[in-house]
Amino acid sequence: METTIYYFTGTGNSLAVARGLCEHLGDCRAVPIASLPDELGPVRPAAERVGIVSPVYFSGLPSIVAEVAASLDLSGAQYVFAACTFGGSGAAPSLRQLDRVLQEGAGRRGLDAGFAVRMPGNYIRLYDRLGDRALERTLASAARRVAAIAEAVDRGERTMPRFSPAGSLFHRLYYPRFIARVHRADEEFTVDDRCTRCGTCEKVCPVGNVRLEDGRPTWLHRCEQCMACIQVCPTGAIQAGPKTAARRRYRHPEVTVEALADRDSG
Repeated sequence: METTIYYFTGTGNSLAVARGLCEHLGDCRAVPIASLPDELGPVRPAAERVGIVSPVYFSGLPSIVAEVAASLDLSGAQYVFAACTFGGSGAAPSLRQLDRVLQEGAGRRGLDAGFAVRMPGNYIRLYDRLGDRALERTLASAARRVAAIAEAVDRGERTMPRFSPAGSLFHRLYYPRFIARVHRADEEFTVDDRCTRCGTCEKVCPVGNVRLEDGRPTWLHRCEQCMACIQVCPTGAIQAGPKTAARRRYRHPEVTVEALADRDSG
Protein backbone atom coordinates (compact mmCIF):
# COMPACT_ATOMS: atom_id res chain seq x y z
CA MET A 1 0.00 0.00 0.00
CA GLU A 2 1.37 3.40 -0.99
CA THR A 3 2.06 5.67 1.99
CA THR A 4 2.73 9.39 2.30
CA ILE A 5 4.01 10.73 5.61
CA TYR A 6 3.93 14.45 6.33
CA TYR A 7 6.40 15.50 9.02
CA PHE A 8 7.64 18.57 10.86
CA THR A 9 11.02 18.54 12.56
CA GLY A 10 13.39 20.94 14.28
CA THR A 11 16.40 18.94 15.42
CA GLY A 12 15.63 15.68 13.66
CA ASN A 13 13.54 13.53 16.01
CA SER A 14 10.39 13.54 13.88
CA LEU A 15 12.38 13.23 10.66
CA ALA A 16 14.10 10.14 12.07
CA VAL A 17 10.71 8.65 12.93
CA ALA A 18 9.27 9.46 9.50
CA ARG A 19 12.29 7.91 7.80
CA GLY A 20 12.14 4.85 10.03
CA LEU A 21 8.47 4.30 9.31
CA CYS A 22 9.07 4.62 5.58
CA GLU A 23 11.91 2.12 5.71
CA HIS A 24 9.73 -0.43 7.50
CA LEU A 25 6.58 0.18 5.45
CA GLY A 26 8.06 0.36 1.95
CA ASP A 27 6.50 2.25 -1.00
CA CYS A 28 6.54 5.32 1.20
CA ARG A 29 7.67 8.91 0.89
CA ALA A 30 8.28 11.46 3.63
CA VAL A 31 7.19 15.02 2.86
CA PRO A 32 8.26 18.00 5.00
CA ILE A 33 5.21 19.95 6.12
CA ALA A 34 7.27 23.12 5.66
CA SER A 35 7.61 22.32 1.93
CA LEU A 36 3.87 22.78 1.34
CA PRO A 37 2.77 26.15 -0.09
CA ASP A 38 2.09 29.00 2.33
CA GLU A 39 -1.30 29.71 0.79
CA LEU A 40 -2.99 26.38 1.13
CA GLY A 41 -6.09 25.17 -0.53
CA PRO A 42 -7.11 21.63 0.37
CA VAL A 43 -4.19 19.19 0.07
CA ARG A 44 -5.35 15.83 -1.22
CA PRO A 45 -2.61 13.18 -1.10
CA ALA A 46 -2.99 10.40 -3.64
CA ALA A 47 -1.62 7.72 -1.34
CA GLU A 48 -3.96 5.13 0.14
CA ARG A 49 -2.30 5.45 3.53
CA VAL A 50 -1.35 8.81 5.07
CA GLY A 51 0.68 9.53 8.17
CA ILE A 52 1.59 12.67 10.09
CA VAL A 53 4.67 12.83 12.31
CA SER A 54 5.02 15.79 14.63
CA PRO A 55 6.77 16.84 17.81
CA VAL A 56 4.85 17.74 20.93
CA TYR A 57 5.09 21.35 22.13
CA PHE A 58 3.61 22.03 25.57
CA SER A 59 1.30 19.03 25.17
CA GLY A 60 0.04 20.32 21.83
CA LEU A 61 0.88 20.61 18.16
CA PRO A 62 3.33 23.05 16.60
CA SER A 63 1.42 25.95 15.07
CA ILE A 64 2.39 25.00 11.51
CA VAL A 65 1.26 21.40 12.00
CA ALA A 66 -2.18 22.48 13.21
CA GLU A 67 -2.52 24.89 10.28
CA VAL A 68 -1.50 22.35 7.66
CA ALA A 69 -3.58 19.57 9.19
CA ALA A 70 -6.69 21.75 8.83
CA SER A 71 -6.02 21.94 5.09
CA LEU A 72 -5.50 18.20 4.57
CA ASP A 73 -8.34 16.47 2.79
CA LEU A 74 -7.82 12.85 3.75
CA SER A 75 -11.32 11.70 2.84
CA GLY A 76 -9.89 9.48 0.10
CA ALA A 77 -7.36 7.72 2.31
CA GLN A 78 -8.00 4.17 3.44
CA TYR A 79 -5.96 4.59 6.63
CA VAL A 80 -4.76 7.70 8.48
CA PHE A 81 -2.30 7.58 11.35
CA ALA A 82 -0.04 9.87 13.33
CA ALA A 83 3.05 9.53 15.48
CA CYS A 84 4.00 12.28 17.93
CA THR A 85 7.50 12.53 19.36
CA PHE A 86 7.81 13.83 22.89
CA GLY A 87 10.52 14.39 25.44
CA GLY A 88 8.68 15.50 28.54
CA SER A 89 4.90 15.51 28.76
CA GLY A 90 3.11 12.71 26.94
CA ALA A 91 1.67 12.78 23.45
CA ALA A 92 -1.99 11.94 24.12
CA PRO A 93 -3.29 15.55 24.14
CA SER A 94 -1.38 16.33 20.91
CA LEU A 95 -2.78 13.29 19.12
CA ARG A 96 -6.31 14.10 20.25
CA GLN A 97 -5.82 17.70 19.11
CA LEU A 98 -4.64 16.48 15.71
CA ASP A 99 -7.60 14.13 15.40
CA ARG A 100 -9.96 17.01 16.19
CA VAL A 101 -8.27 19.38 13.71
CA LEU A 102 -8.48 16.77 10.95
CA GLN A 103 -12.14 16.02 11.66
CA GLU A 104 -13.00 19.72 11.55
CA GLY A 105 -10.74 20.41 8.55
CA ALA A 106 -10.94 20.16 4.79
CA GLY A 107 -11.63 16.43 4.56
CA ARG A 108 -13.68 15.88 7.73
CA ARG A 109 -11.55 12.77 8.22
CA GLY A 110 -9.81 12.05 11.50
CA LEU A 111 -7.20 9.56 12.62
CA ASP A 112 -7.57 5.82 12.57
CA ALA A 113 -4.60 5.47 14.89
CA GLY A 114 -2.30 7.62 16.98
CA PHE A 115 1.07 6.61 18.42
CA ALA A 116 3.61 8.17 20.78
CA VAL A 117 7.40 7.94 20.54
CA ARG A 118 9.55 9.10 23.44
CA MET A 119 12.62 10.93 22.20
CA PRO A 120 15.35 13.07 23.77
CA GLY A 121 13.85 16.48 24.47
CA ASN A 122 15.30 19.51 22.70
CA TYR A 123 13.64 22.47 24.44
CA ILE A 124 16.89 23.97 25.65
CA ARG A 125 15.10 27.00 27.03
CA LEU A 126 13.86 24.84 29.91
CA TYR A 127 16.37 22.02 30.34
CA ASP A 128 19.73 20.55 29.42
CA ARG A 129 20.29 17.71 27.00
CA LEU A 130 20.16 14.15 28.32
CA GLY A 131 23.43 12.60 29.43
CA ASP A 132 25.16 10.30 26.97
CA ARG A 133 23.94 6.99 28.42
CA ALA A 134 20.36 8.18 28.82
CA LEU A 135 20.51 9.55 25.28
CA GLU A 136 21.64 6.21 23.87
CA ARG A 137 18.97 4.30 25.80
CA THR A 138 16.21 6.67 24.69
CA LEU A 139 17.23 6.52 21.03
CA ALA A 140 17.48 2.73 21.06
CA SER A 141 14.04 2.45 22.66
CA ALA A 142 12.64 4.89 20.10
CA ALA A 143 13.98 2.79 17.21
CA ARG A 144 12.24 -0.29 18.62
CA ARG A 145 9.06 1.72 19.08
CA VAL A 146 9.12 2.91 15.46
CA ALA A 147 9.42 -0.69 14.26
CA ALA A 148 6.44 -1.68 16.42
CA ILE A 149 4.39 1.24 15.10
CA ALA A 150 5.16 0.25 11.51
CA GLU A 151 3.88 -3.26 12.24
CA ALA A 152 0.70 -1.84 13.75
CA VAL A 153 0.21 0.44 10.73
CA ASP A 154 0.73 -2.49 8.36
CA ARG A 155 -1.99 -4.39 10.23
CA GLY A 156 -4.32 -1.41 9.95
CA GLU A 157 -4.59 -1.24 13.73
CA ARG A 158 -7.10 1.27 15.09
CA THR A 159 -5.96 2.74 18.36
CA MET A 160 -5.61 6.02 20.19
CA PRO A 161 -3.81 6.71 23.47
CA ARG A 162 -5.81 6.67 26.64
CA PHE A 163 -7.15 9.95 27.95
CA SER A 164 -4.65 11.48 30.36
CA PRO A 165 -6.16 13.82 32.98
CA ALA A 166 -2.75 15.25 33.87
CA GLY A 167 -1.78 15.72 30.23
CA SER A 168 -5.12 17.27 29.40
CA LEU A 169 -4.78 19.72 32.29
CA PHE A 170 -1.25 20.66 31.22
CA HIS A 171 -2.49 21.20 27.66
CA ARG A 172 -5.33 23.45 28.80
CA LEU A 173 -3.13 25.50 31.13
CA TYR A 174 0.03 25.97 29.09
CA TYR A 175 -0.58 25.29 25.40
CA PRO A 176 -2.79 28.36 24.77
CA ARG A 177 -0.14 30.60 26.34
CA PHE A 178 2.57 28.99 24.24
CA ILE A 179 0.62 29.35 20.98
CA ALA A 180 -0.46 32.91 21.73
CA ARG A 181 3.08 34.21 21.47
CA VAL A 182 4.99 31.44 19.73
CA HIS A 183 5.81 33.43 16.58
CA ARG A 184 7.35 36.30 18.56
CA ALA A 185 9.16 34.14 21.10
CA ASP A 186 12.27 34.67 18.99
CA GLU A 187 12.48 38.20 20.41
CA GLU A 188 14.43 36.60 23.25
CA PHE A 189 17.02 35.05 20.90
CA THR A 190 20.48 36.59 20.83
CA VAL A 191 23.78 35.80 19.15
CA ASP A 192 27.15 36.17 20.87
CA ASP A 193 30.73 36.65 19.71
CA ARG A 194 31.20 32.97 18.96
CA CYS A 195 29.18 33.43 15.74
CA THR A 196 31.36 32.64 12.72
CA ARG A 197 28.79 33.84 10.15
CA CYS A 198 28.52 30.30 8.72
CA GLY A 199 24.78 30.63 7.97
CA THR A 200 23.80 27.26 9.42
CA CYS A 201 20.98 28.81 11.46
CA GLU A 202 19.39 30.24 8.33
CA LYS A 203 19.71 26.95 6.47
CA VAL A 204 18.17 24.71 9.13
CA CYS A 205 15.20 26.87 10.13
CA PRO A 206 12.27 24.88 8.69
CA VAL A 207 10.04 27.93 8.27
CA GLY A 208 12.53 30.48 6.93
CA ASN A 209 12.41 32.56 10.10
CA VAL A 210 16.14 33.42 10.12
CA ARG A 211 17.69 36.09 7.90
CA LEU A 212 21.38 36.93 7.86
CA GLU A 213 22.43 40.56 8.16
CA ASP A 214 26.18 41.06 7.76
CA GLY A 215 26.41 37.30 8.20
CA ARG A 216 24.72 37.27 11.62
CA PRO A 217 21.21 35.96 12.29
CA THR A 218 18.14 38.09 12.79
CA TRP A 219 14.71 36.61 13.42
CA LEU A 220 11.52 37.47 11.54
CA HIS A 221 8.88 36.68 14.17
CA ARG A 222 7.28 33.67 12.55
CA CYS A 223 9.10 31.28 14.87
CA GLU A 224 7.78 27.79 15.65
CA GLN A 225 10.08 27.30 18.68
CA CYS A 226 11.59 24.19 17.11
CA MET A 227 15.02 25.13 18.54
CA ALA A 228 16.89 24.21 15.34
CA CYS A 229 18.83 27.47 15.10
CA ILE A 230 20.00 27.26 18.71
CA GLN A 231 20.68 23.54 18.83
CA VAL A 232 22.44 23.14 15.48
CA CYS A 233 24.69 26.21 15.59
CA PRO A 234 28.18 24.66 15.39
CA THR A 235 29.69 27.08 17.92
CA GLY A 236 26.72 27.36 20.31
CA ALA A 237 26.54 31.10 19.62
CA ILE A 238 22.76 31.48 19.71
CA GLN A 239 21.05 31.85 23.07
CA ALA A 240 17.54 32.21 24.46
CA GLY A 241 18.00 33.83 27.82
CA PRO A 242 20.86 33.54 30.30
CA LYS A 243 20.78 29.77 30.93
CA THR A 244 21.18 28.25 27.47
CA ALA A 245 24.89 29.06 27.05
CA ALA A 246 25.83 26.43 29.64
CA ARG A 247 23.51 23.73 28.28
CA ARG A 248 24.57 21.00 25.87
CA ARG A 249 23.16 21.01 22.36
CA TYR A 250 21.16 18.20 20.75
CA ARG A 251 20.53 17.01 17.21
CA HIS A 252 19.33 13.51 16.38
CA PRO A 253 22.58 11.66 15.59
CA GLU A 254 21.19 9.99 12.47
CA VAL A 255 19.96 13.25 10.94
CA THR A 256 22.57 15.47 9.31
CA VAL A 257 22.57 19.23 9.16
CA GLU A 258 22.14 18.88 5.40
CA ALA A 259 18.99 16.81 5.91
CA LEU A 260 17.55 19.44 8.24
CA ALA A 261 18.33 22.12 5.68
CA ASP A 262 16.54 20.21 2.90
CA ARG A 263 12.98 21.52 2.99
CA ASP A 264 11.86 19.63 -0.10
CA SER A 265 12.33 15.98 0.82
CA GLY A 266 12.82 13.56 3.70
